[in-house]
Amino acid sequence: MTKYKEYFDKMVSENKEAFDKFTRAHFEYSIDNDKNQENFNKEGESVLKIIHEWEDRLCKQSEKAGFGSYTVNLAEKFQAEIKSHFPLIDHVGIVVNKFSLRKINL
Repeated sequence: MTKYKEYFDKMVSENKEAFDKFTRAHFEYSIDNDKNQENFNKEGESVLKIIHEWEDRLCKQSEKAGFGSYTVNLAEKFQAEIKSHFPLIDHVGIVVNKFSLRKINL
């Protein structure tokens, strides 16, 4: 198994509760975006912090070993692995402003 997949599996297993909540929120968001946006953003924010922390761990490990130029590709592969499991993760943080026009009485 490749290093980035090992880190992904370890990240999910060590933060099982957060990822379980996010998986549920991700599913609900995929069904109805407007209704579940707020919950998706809330759960996604905590998961994104975890993801960035683990991505930093993964890249620092490679940089210490002398593969500094390789870390960009490694980070991209790690993000691709995340997107393969959570395709809508890029939608975390989207703010939807609903506006309406008021009728003018003449």
